[in-house]
Amino acid sequence: MKRVLLTGMSGTGKSTVIRCLAGLGYKAIDTDDGLSEWVLLPADSQVRYSSADGEWLWREDRVQQLLSTEDAAVLFVSGCARNQVRFYPLFDHIVLLTAPTGVILERRATRTTNPYGKRPDEVAHVLQLRQTVEPLLRRAASLELDTSVPVNEVLNAILDAVGARPSEQIHCCGAERRRLPGP
Repeated sequence: MKRVLLTGMSGTGKSTVIRCLAGLGYKAIDTDDGLSEWVLLPADSQVRYSSADGEWLWREDRVQQLLSTEDAAVLFVSGCARNQVRFYPLFDHIVLLTAPTGVILERRATRTTNPYGKRPDEVAHVLQLRQTVEPLLRRAASLELDTSVPVNEVLNAILDAVGARPSEQIHCCGAERRRLPGP
């Protein structure tokens, strides 16, 4: 089984891409859905990406179980958390999803599926993480994709990179309904 991590900063399209992959019939899991938890940081913690009193971390037992289960030809996992690095050796591909700052801020301001990123302090936090965390993600990535292009182009690039191709049309996320080119 191929294991593919789709990672990136908030607003880069991870949720949209993972929903589209699931819509195509792939095993596609968003770590925000039951595989992450808010963990309080000790007051004297040197690990701080914001002024928050905690951070979202992957539930390592659940992620390990997911990655150990061989029940699909390809497993796509999306998410971004500090402890994801512990799982890098288990992934065959790490795909960094990026977008220009203006695109990320516009997505954060207008999306209705997640309230995070609309307040000024949250915008500042997103911009800070883009400067501090995204370079770390870039170093680990086997592929970097700019998601400011149509979602079909992003899906094509991911599926090409991992050697996976659907036999049906894209019917998800408002993506253009057209057959993806063959291998």
